[in-house]
Order: sequence, then C-alpha cells, then structure tokens
Amino acid sequence: MSARVRRLLVKTLYTQPGSLAIGALNGVVATGIAAYVSGLPELWIGSVVLTIIAVARVTAALGLSPDSSDTSTQKLEIVYEVGALSYALVIGSVAGLAVWRGASAEVEVLLVANAVCYGVAVAARNAGRPTIAIGQLALSCLPIMAASLAIGSLVHLTLFVTMLLLFPAMFSITLNIFGVLRDSIAAAETSAKLAEKMKVLARTDVVTGLANRAGLNHAMVETMMSLEQDSNLALIWIDLDRFKEVNDLLGHPIGDRVLSEVARRLNEVSPNGSTVSRFGGDEFVIFCPIEDRKHAQLITSEIHAEIMGPMRIDGERLEVRASVGVALLPEDGKDTDTLMQSADLALYHAKIRGRGQTQFFDSSMTRDLVRRREIEDELRAALQRDELSIFFQPIVDLETGRIRTFEALVRWFHPVKGELRPDEFIPVAEETGVIVTLGNWITAQAARVAATWPEDVTLAVNLSPLQIRAPGAALGIRNALKEAGLDPHRLELEVTESLFIEDNHATANFIQELTDIGVKFALDDFGTGYSSLGYINKYPFTKIKVDRSFVSGANVGRKSDAIIRAVAEMGSTLEMEIVAEGLETIDQVQTVRQAGCTLGQGFYFSRAVPDYLAAMLLAQESDGEPMKITG
Repeated sequence: MSARVRRLLVKTLYTQPGSLAIGALNGVVATGIAAYVSGLPELWIGSVVLTIIAVARVTAALGLSPDSSDTSTQKLEIVYEVGALSYALVIGSVAGLAVWRGASAEVEVLLVANAVCYGVAVAARNAGRPTIAIGQLALSCLPIMAASLAIGSLVHLTLFVTMLLLFPAMFSITLNIFGVLRDSIAAAETSAKLAEKMKVLARTDVVTGLANRAGLNHAMVETMMSLEQDSNLALIWIDLDRFKEVNDLLGHPIGDRVLSEVARRLNEVSPNGSTVSRFGGDEFVIFCPIEDRKHAQLITSEIHAEIMGPMRIDGERLEVRASVGVALLPEDGKDTDTLMQSADLALYHAKIRGRGQTQFFDSSMTRDLVRRREIEDELRAALQRDELSIFFQPIVDLETGRIRTFEALVRWFHPVKGELRPDEFIPVAEETGVIVTLGNWITAQAARVAATWPEDVTLAVNLSPLQIRAPGAALGIRNALKEAGLDPHRLELEVTESLFIEDNHATANFIQELTDIGVKFALDDFGTGYSSLGYINKYPFTKIKVDRSFVSGANVGRKSDAIIRAVAEMGSTLEMEIVAEGLETIDQVQTVRQAGCTLGQGFYFSRAVPDYLAAMLLAQESDGEPMKITG
C-alpha cells in the first residue's frame, strides 16, 4: 500500500467528527444513567473515565487536521487508535461489570446494548483501518462475554454464543469494506496519476520534449497570474529559415533531430524561469523574464548565435538560420494575446527584411499591417470593379529592332488614391493569396489582347510561385488560352528562381503539362538569386532574362559586363534567347548586344503602354518603322 493510499484510509477515521461526538455522548449518558439507577460505585467510576476519554477523543479529532502536511500519518493513526481502543475497553468493561454484579435487567440491557451496538457500528465506520475497527469490536464485547461465561446460566451462555457468532460476521463485513475503500482509493490514485501524465503529455512536444502550444499557453497564463508589478517579460518567436529543405533533402528523421538539437540549444541559452516551446512545425517560442530591453537584445543575440552554429548529424554538416521576432511586456502589450500578435508581426518583418534577421516590435508595424489589410480588401474589390488594367512593354530583337514579345504588366488606378505602384500591392497579394486570382485574371486579359496581334509576336506573363503551386494552376492557363483563342506557342511564362527553392512535384508537373502543349518558359531576374545552372539543365527554359542590376544598376562595370557575356555565351550554346532588362540608353543597348544578348527590354525602347498603344507600336513596325538600336 502506497503512503498516499494509507494516508487517505487514515483520513476516513477523521471524517464526520460529529458522528464521533454523538457516539461518545450517547455512551457517556447511557453509562451515567445506568450508574445512577444501579447505584454501583464501579459504574460511577466507569462513567467518569468514559467521559474523560470521550472529551479527549473529540478534542483530538477537532485539533488534528488530516489535511495538514505537518501532521504525519503515523501520528494521526496512533492518536485515534489509543482513544478508540480506550473508549471501547471502558464501555465494554462497564457493561461486563453490570452483568457480573447482577445489576437489574434494565441496566444490563442498556449497557450491553450500548456496548454491542458501539462495537458493531465502529466495525463499519472505521473499516479503513481494520485493526482498529476489529480491536474496538473485541474490546467492547469481550468483557461482556467473559462475565456471561463466568456466570454460566443458560441465558448468559446463550448471550456468549450469540456474541461469539457476531465476530466472524463483523470481521467479514469490516474486511470487505476495507477492500472496497482500499481498491477505490488506489484506483483513484492511479487515475489521478494517469490524468496528470496525460496532462503533461498533452502539453509536451513529442519530438523535442519542449512545451507545445498548449503547454506554452498554460505557462503564460500561470506566469501572468503570478506576475509582480513592474516585471518585464519577453516573448521571442523563432522561425527556422528554409527548414523544409532539410526534410525534403535529408528526410524527416534528420529533420526531427535538427529540431531536437535546436531545442537543446535554446534550453541552454534561455534565462532561468523561461518557458521554451515548440510552437509548431519549425517555429519556437520562448517566454522569459528580462531586466530591460537591453537584456532582451542580449538574449536574442545569444539565441541567434547558438542556433546558427554548425551542427553535425549522421555525418552531415548543417547550418541552420533563423528569423526572430521579439515583443516585450509591458511596452508592446499588457496581455499574452497582444504580446503574441506583436511578436508575430515582428517576425514577419524579420522575414521580409531578408531572413536570418532579428526584429523587435515597433508600433509602426501595426500601421503597416492595417495598410496591408486595407490594400488586400481594396484589391479584391478592384478585381470586381475593373479598376486594374494590363499594360504591355515590348521586348525587342537587338539585331532587327523589331518587337518580338510584349510582357504583360498589371497597373492599378485607384479611383481615390490614384495609381498604386505594383511593389505596393503585389507583395500584399502574394502574402494573402490574392495573387492566385490576380495572376489568373492577368493571364486571361492579356491573352485576349495578344490574340489580336500578328502571329509572330508572343506574349510574356509573370507567374508567382503561389499561383503555380495552387491546385489546377495549369488548367487555369489552358482555359485562358482557349477562351482567348491564343495559340499556346505564343505564350511565354516568366518564373523566378525563388520558385525552385522549394522543389516539389507540383512545380515540375505544372511546367511539364504546359510545355507539352507548346507553352514556353523563361527564367526571369537571372543573377539575383541562387542562379543555379541545375534549374536551367532540369527545366525546358527557352529564354533567360538578365536582371536589370547588371545593365543599369549602381555596380555596372567590367564585372557585370563579363557576367552578361558569360550568360549570353551559355545561351548561345544552349540555343536559348538572352534578354537584357533595364535598357535606358543607346550605350547600354550596344553593350549588351556586343556581349551577345539577343533581346532587349527597357525604357529606351518603350515604357509599358496600354493595349491600344501596343497595337500602335506594332502598326508602326508594319509600316517599316522598327525600334532604333543604333546610335
């Protein structure tokens, strides 16, 4: 029997002290009346002793608290046992004396009934400790049985036998009650332990052993409830950058070990009293006490350095980067919900700054969020109200000056705010998923216009990675071509290298499905991302667009010219068109042409223009007025 179960069984002795007092009072009154009626001095002595014991028992029961950890289980049991057995011995002895001295029949009946009823009652009441219960029954009955046996009359012998038969029956009842109590308490104890274990499991992340989201919420609530005034706390939200690549390339078991290693490192550098949790996926949240903002900056700096330290798992040397958002209590929020929102906003800004950054919350972030939500709502409405327009910028053959392609670009003319720049609403569209609807709309509108151009002029449309990964993306492009009546061979879809950072089957299937019907693909902004030649080797690109930073950027020079020349030479070998973007002067046109670029795009030739001006440029060309490409 566990100590806790024994404690609970002993506590049953102290339950309902009122019943103990009533029983004691009943015994004292009955003994006093018997002594008064019989006049026997022995009974008067017994009555006085019984009264003293009864008062002592009730006082002890009221004075000792079984719920107090200061009172040991052994002390509780011994105190009760001494009082109970003493009381039973005296009440049984008084009844035995009455029988032995030949008191009147009514006195004998009163005392014998009182003693036997007491013994039977406590045998059930105190079954939680069988030795005490059976001891009380024996001490209250044995003196009567001894006196009856000594007298030896038929009546008294019958009383002896009757009381003797009472023992096995009461032993059985007492032990049965004890068994039920013990098993019930043990079962409740087991259930309580299991419930506590389940509670811990429900609040623990199985991969890292850290608190999970539920555990974090519980810890935050408890911390906030016990928080002293003027205390400072920090909520540090950590998102591992490009962690999906680890899972995709090395497998989820390795990914889980990376998460466990990150968790170990976070535990090591977090201050005492911190709650370190895995919030979900590759995100971790640390809720910790701080002294001030400078202390929080020191902690986040250590966290960032610790995470980014190289780790070796199964022979693989891995370097993990992370974006970190931080919010402080009370300056960034006075409750956990506000603090979480502030840290989440800070994390978002850390990501858009280029990842691998730490960003503390600033009130301006809330204004930016309001602004983004406003743009999101207005953009959805603009699609329905036809406030958006498609403009077309020509891509020119650098040998002939003729227009080979028009790139479709979206423009938004707000009825109140005027023209909104694409760099204002396109990022919002990508963040919110509106880019899928917007992208499909651009393709459909541009395809209708392109269907009216000469057949040798193609249409280029930029696609967002989100649009490509959306369900039914290829079907949306095919439907747009079909409804516009545009030959798939006249459509070029421009994608950036960011599409391939998270390599997946959806991207490959999208490109393959559209390539099969004749749609061409161009790699846009080449040279600004990872510029992996593996992309060019794996996917059927027919065109590469050299980013404008190599043509008209601040760092244009011998190195950029060499890069353009190398890319152009590669394109020539692979029979791919090379487009130079951002051409603004005749010198730039001649430079990229001499470097080997076959196509050019930029303000030197034309800005993006509405569909009717694009048609006018094509008409001028048909009249023998191609774009000027020489000085």
